[in-house]
Amino acid sequence: MTTSSHSPDPQPRQRSGSFGRAEGLMERAFFATRWIAAPLYFGLTVGLLLVAFKFFQQLLGLVLKASGLDFDDVFVGVLDLIDLVLLANLLLIVMFSGYENFVSRLDIRSHEDYPSWIGHVTFGDIKIKLMASIVAMSAIHVLADFIRVDETSTRALEWSVGIHLAFVVSGVLMAIMDRIMEGSPDTHHADPAPAVSKTAGDGHH
Repeated sequence: MTTSSHSPDPQPRQRSGSFGRAEGLMERAFFATRWIAAPLYFGLTVGLLLVAFKFFQQLLGLVLKASGLDFDDVFVGVLDLIDLVLLANLLLIVMFSGYENFVSRLDIRSHEDYPSWIGHVTFGDIKIKLMASIVAMSAIHVLADFIRVDETSTRALEWSVGIHLAFVVSGVLMAIMDRIMEGSPDTHHADPAPAVSKTAGDGHH
C-alpha cells in the first residue's frame, strides 16, 4: 500500500541548469532589496532627536515662565509635552517593529532591557497602534482647544472636534477591518490536502 503524505513546510524547489541558477541568484538579490528600507528606519532616529529637542525646549520654556502662568496655561503646556512623548513612542514602535517585520530580526534578545513587545507586534498591530496614537494626540489638541475656548473661534473648535471624530471613526473602522481579516476563513482553515491525501491513500491497497 502506498500512502501519500503532505509536509506542512514546503520543500525548497530543486533548480537545475543555468536558468535555475540564474533564477535562484535573481530571487536572492530580490530578497536582499529589503535592506533598502533599513536606512529609512534608522533615519527616523533623526526625527526622534528632533522630538526630544522640542520636548526639552518646551519644558525649559514652561519652567522659566511657570511663575507668571495660570493653571490653564500650565495645563496646556503639560499637554503639549505629553503630545511629544506620544509622538516619540510612536516613532519607536514604527522603527523597531517595522525593522523586525520587514527587514531583519534584531539579534539583541539577550539584552536585559530588550522590550518584550518588539517580537509580538505584527504589521496589523503597527497600523492599529499608529491610529491609536494619532487619536490620542488629536484628543490632546481638542482638550487644549477647550481649555483655551475663550481664545479659540467657534469655527476652529468645530474643525478640531470634527477632525478628531474623523480620526476616531477611521481607527474604529481599521480595527474592525483587521478583526474581519483575522477571522476570515482563509486564516482559520488550513490546507485540506493532508486529509484528502490520507483518504486517497486509504482507498488504494
